[in-house]
Amino acid sequence: MVPINLLVELGIISVVLMATRFAGLGRKLAATTLVLLALAAFSPLGNLLLYPLESRFPAWDPSRGVPDGIVVLGGSVDTDLSAAHHTPVVSHAADRLLAPAELARRYPNARIVFTGGSGNLVATGAREADYSAPILENTGIPRERLILERESRNTYENAIFTKRLVAPKPGERWLLVTSAYHMPRSIGIFRKAEFDVEAYPVDWRMGGRDDLFSFTNVGADGLGRTDTAMREWIGLVASRLVGRTSELLPGPAKD
Repeated sequence: MVPINLLVELGIISVVLMATRFAGLGRKLAATTLVLLALAAFSPLGNLLLYPLESRFPAWDPSRGVPDGIVVLGGSVDTDLSAAHHTPVVSHAADRLLAPAELARRYPNARIVFTGGSGNLVATGAREADYSAPILENTGIPRERLILERESRNTYENAIFTKRLVAPKPGERWLLVTSAYHMPRSIGIFRKAEFDVEAYPVDWRMGGRDDLFSFTNVGADGLGRTDTAMREWIGLVASRLVGRTSELLPGPAKD
């Protein structure tokens, strides 16, 4: 469940309770919900939650050598809207689809893998890889260079299925392209799957430490940042609890 949606549902419950003999409880719940929504929308809460995620991994250092492969995580294309309109619909995190073009140009021998199926609870047959491939081709990546993994439903399956598909060899260097806030959990999951990848973060939501206590982006933007960060922190805790990562907040590998 999306955290902000949960607050909205609590607000609805509070209204219902106020029409019953539990009116006192309903008023307290309504007040609590309003305070939490105000904090999410009009305070730096979202920035404070996002910053430790986005700053966990630095930008990739090209001086370390040429990569053998590039793994691009899905999460940009809305498969339902794409299927409805018969054309790719990018809903967010477009940087995940733009960054591979520059990497492909710079490293012409690197293998390029896009991994993403459908995260829908009810299967519809629409696969993100199928709709993302034309976008990647339009950015200049030849179709014959693209390797598509189209069955995964989440980051854990991204790692497992991609490793199975490309069979990385010992000593090979693979980049992992995903949103900066999503990188800690992604790296942790790939490490647990014994697929050694290097972070190539994109799609930043903050400029840096100077934005921590910024009140310039409030309202809907504040809600969006808080919601994104909360979902990622919940994902980190859940991944650690079920054993899909070895650390709560994975970071750069120690040399």
